[in-house]
Amino acid sequence: MDWESFAYGAIGVALLFLVMASFGFAHIGSVNGNAVASVSQSSEDYSNIPEKCRPQAGYDINSWKDHLGHHAETQECLKYFE
Repeated sequence: MDWESFAYGAIGVALLFLVMASFGFAHIGSVNGNAVASVSQSSEDYSNIPEKCRPQAGYDINSWKDHLGHHAETQECLKYFE
């Protein structure tokens, strides 16, 4: 095999992965569409919670609580989800 062809092939594959990642194809299975929909549909249920404590799109309640617990400035938000 000639090294120039191999190098062009490797560059082509790397560019393909970069393009796929930029359009989100690389993460198709990692986001639960139902969790995103349930958080965005029920966002009016959180109107009595401060803005910084409200679940953001892409988080289900358990992952949001885990996210809040990792940040000192938002740990007090956990009381709203007990």
